[in-house]
Amino acid sequence: MAETKSLKKNLTLFDVYAMSTGAMFSSGLFLLPGIAASYTGNSVWLAYLLAGFLILPAMYCMAELSTAMPKAGGTYYFLDRAMGPLMGTIGGLGSWIAVVFKSAFALVGMGAYLGLYLDLPFTVTAILLTIAFGLINIFGAKETTLLQRILVTTLVVILIAFVILGLKETGIVNAFKADADYGTFFKSGLVGFVSTIGLVFVSYAGLTKVASVAEEVENPDRNIPLGMTLSLITATVIYTLGTMVLITILEPQTLYGSLTPIADAGREFLGWAPFDLGVILIVVAAIAAFASTGNAGIMSASRYPYAMAKDKLVPEKLSQIGKYGTPTISIIVTVFAMIAVLVLFDVASVAKLASAFQLLLFGLVCVAVIVMRESRIPTYKPGYRAPFYPWLQIIGILVSFWLIIEMGILAIAFTGMVTIACVLWYYFYASDRTERRGAIFHIHERLGQQRYEGLERELMTIIHDRTQAENLSYEALIARSVMMDFRYGIYDNSHIAEILAEQATEKFDIAPDVIMEMMQNKAFTMHPISEGVHIAYQTHEDVIEPELFVLRFGPQSKLNIETASEAHTLMFLITPKKPVGLDLRLAGHLAEVVQSDHFEIRWMSSQTERDMNEVLMRDDHFLHGPVGNFPALLKQAGQKISDISLPASCLIAIIERGGDIIVATAAETLLETDEVAIIGEPEDLENLRLDPSG
Repeated sequence: MAETKSLKKNLTLFDVYAMSTGAMFSSGLFLLPGIAASYTGNSVWLAYLLAGFLILPAMYCMAELSTAMPKAGGTYYFLDRAMGPLMGTIGGLGSWIAVVFKSAFALVGMGAYLGLYLDLPFTVTAILLTIAFGLINIFGAKETTLLQRILVTTLVVILIAFVILGLKETGIVNAFKADADYGTFFKSGLVGFVSTIGLVFVSYAGLTKVASVAEEVENPDRNIPLGMTLSLITATVIYTLGTMVLITILEPQTLYGSLTPIADAGREFLGWAPFDLGVILIVVAAIAAFASTGNAGIMSASRYPYAMAKDKLVPEKLSQIGKYGTPTISIIVTVFAMIAVLVLFDVASVAKLASAFQLLLFGLVCVAVIVMRESRIPTYKPGYRAPFYPWLQIIGILVSFWLIIEMGILAIAFTGMVTIACVLWYYFYASDRTERRGAIFHIHERLGQQRYEGLERELMTIIHDRTQAENLSYEALIARSVMMDFRYGIYDNSHIAEILAEQATEKFDIAPDVIMEMMQNKAFTMHPISEGVHIAYQTHEDVIEPELFVLRFGPQSKLNIETASEAHTLMFLITPKKPVGLDLRLAGHLAEVVQSDHFEIRWMSSQTERDMNEVLMRDDHFLHGPVGNFPALLKQAGQKISDISLPASCLIAIIERGGDIIVATAAETLLETDEVAIIGEPEDLENLRLDPSG
């Protein structure tokens, strides 16, 4: 398959929720509570609760970057575009290594629970599961997330039942009471409690894995931040209340030494269920948790080399899309890496060290948001903005580095070694293969140094991809636009403001105050898109649909506008606030048309409003001619526009009748003698030419 082939956008809100939730529940609840409780006693539930709050800066920053740049590779892509390919290499390779270790550890963790009933070799079982999940990932993201949905639904339902039945057994009030057997509330003092927060914090790290598959998410502006928020709420509630049940049900020494604390607690208060059903269901939930983490891990990890390969930071073969629409080679490499980890390493020990590197990445993601915002790139248009800028990001940076220090010298050393390995890879393999720079160069430009304009073009492309549902709005915009030709006279800002205000009121029912306010506040800034054509674009909350005003000035007219005195054409574009980036996408379409071959000659020689309209239309999305030229339309002449059947995306935009231009409203009747301008997708316009009777 061609490596330029795109990933399919078929992941829904529930898929985002399932991936984030499934990536969190594994060792964090089914293995870790006993270890955490041994450090801080029965304040362990508070440690989980506070850790849930501490992940908020990283989550909000990841959500902002994911909606601004919903591309495969997640953390890699964000760090690369914000701070350049060196940081991107550290983020991409480092994330891949960390996720591979954590996912392998999750599959090994299944053995502890399977061992309650089955005598299976842990490593062999984990390898077989890795291969199985790898195959499912190859067959498609939708198939992968279907399995993820099943696993997460099973997991969450059983855990909610565990919490409810556990609190019913102990009483909600008793769950909050300190148990004397555990010692003081902070068993090891405040220092031990803080260390425990750092230990359990990594239980939430899977929350942000969904960023690596953002390119495959439908409506990312809504589904990514909402899915992550719902996932965090679910995890925080279950972690907090679940650990309350554990410290109330189990004796301290039993909890401290248990590798299966949830099953042990269930055995204490679910003994009434026949055939040991209560414990069996908990084992099922544990298996679902570890399996969902392993499955989501393979899906997430494989997107890092895929995205890096497209940018030539790793071999380009890894960017190839297979016939099932997934990065097959990247998935295979990830699966083999996980198998190698399972065979060669003490997975549990290395996975804990890999958590420290994930904390480093959380801090760098917060830095990336600051860089992107301070670069002031016009095309950086996130659909969701992290609140409390820049304080939230600063807190996120400080929390990440503080927790790394709390994890100890080995974790710091591992993070340093992975970082050095990534830097060496970049300098010996990738540095000669890329000229790309990050948004940080735009900050340098503000300080008198250089910038990288390729990033602005790339972000414009991303905005275009994010607004595919509105692609035809460009043709609709041109069809109803105001075209004015001024042959004589002198025009300054005040004259133009009056003209725009009058036309906005007459043609679009936009209050003249809206235009005058924007002109007075200098909201309209002229941008040259060719030597003679300048455009200004602005969003406004009172505008329902995008509207365009085009003013052309003849050789005997004069513009007294400082920034556009040599221009012969001014374009003013006003768009709604939503969808984010629509103003930039439409301006980009106009620039593309204006910069096309022979535009200048065609534009300056056009005589009528219709001629000007046709020059600005994209040829492949526009048809114009008598009704008789379109058999499918001719048969329906005499009907109202609202009753006329047209191929899927086609729309009659304007009608020319007796020399007059008429906007094609639903109540307008189409006549055989009319000429029409029709917009639509190229294949649908072609069908319009066909005679439906054959």
